[in-house]
Amino acid sequence: MGMSPTSRVLTGLSSLVLAAAGFAAAAPAQADQPGSEFAGHTHPYRHGVVPTKEAGAAAAGKRTSNLNYGGGVDGIGVTTGAPRVYLVFWGSQWGTQGTDANGYTTLSGDPSGIAVRAQQLFKGLGTNNETWSGVMTQYCEGITKGATSCPSTAAHVGYPTGGALAGVWVDPSAAAPGQATGNQIANEAIKAAGHFGNTTGAANRNVQYVVLSPTGTHPDGFNTTSGSFCAWHDWNGDSTLSGGAASSPYGDIAFTNDPYVTDMGTSCGQNYVNTGTAGLLDGVTMVYGHEYSETITDQNPAGGWTDSSGSENADKCAWKGTGGVGGAQNVTLATGSFAMQGTWANDYNGGAGGCEISHPVVP
Repeated sequence: MGMSPTSRVLTGLSSLVLAAAGFAAAAPAQADQPGSEFAGHTHPYRHGVVPTKEAGAAAAGKRTSNLNYGGGVDGIGVTTGAPRVYLVFWGSQWGTQGTDANGYTTLSGDPSGIAVRAQQLFKGLGTNNETWSGVMTQYCEGITKGATSCPSTAAHVGYPTGGALAGVWVDPSAAAPGQATGNQIANEAIKAAGHFGNTTGAANRNVQYVVLSPTGTHPDGFNTTSGSFCAWHDWNGDSTLSGGAASSPYGDIAFTNDPYVTDMGTSCGQNYVNTGTAGLLDGVTMVYGHEYSETITDQNPAGGWTDSSGSENADKCAWKGTGGVGGAQNVTLATGSFAMQGTWANDYNGGAGGCEISHPVVP
């Protein structure tokens, strides 16, 4: 997931407990910041940030309050049409482009096969009558700021009928930065909008640009001591972006900073659901799904749905364990089976709220 920006770092006893459990050591602790249920939150533009597994464990027991509507930013609260996802493989480091037998784009500089897996995931959403996407359709826009439920007459989050994948672009025009700023990532998304011909605000109204950085890079400090996170999302006009807001001639642009997730192994979800080789890309689909679900419920953060701490729908259910009503588990789409996490549902348990992996689609 306008997530609550969360670069989560463990402190004292928590670090020792996690280390004893076999988790990797976390970065040095920082004081909790207002508006975040995680420690180390010092970057307000990191909306819906996926903390590392170690850092996220510190939030256990704090995911209780329901989401409320933020009133919209530039008149945009949620993605109201069928969501469209454009994958942008940023940088010459991705290597030579090819096509596999199923028509997916392959890249020689992609040792984990993230490119194909991402395409399969987003092409599969909204197929096979999947109801993982249904959880998000209960949210809406155009209602009173602070509201926690939606009338049937409101414009609800759209369902990705027939697949969310709208396009794939490999941009080898230059090497992706070793440590891209938020502004640079936003500008790459704006560049992609032009590439795809989405040159008006209307064309980008229900669109998100997923900017994928190549292995070995550290976008916004990913996989460094200052970046205990796996991904985050935002929009181009956020003035708090590192490097400043990015000017767009194409209207508001929603984008995701998706680093090369497998560079962080189990800290970003490898084998979280499945064992052995079947789980090598668990973190990829969980993290990418996390940010997708938060973008469609909080497209221009934080004008959409967040809780009192600033956390978005997927933040509240990250690293919650596996199985059951709201834990991470495999979701079967027409394009395969994917490890996915649950997301928050305000209407769960009679309105008390909770994490769900499945929900009827709200028309």
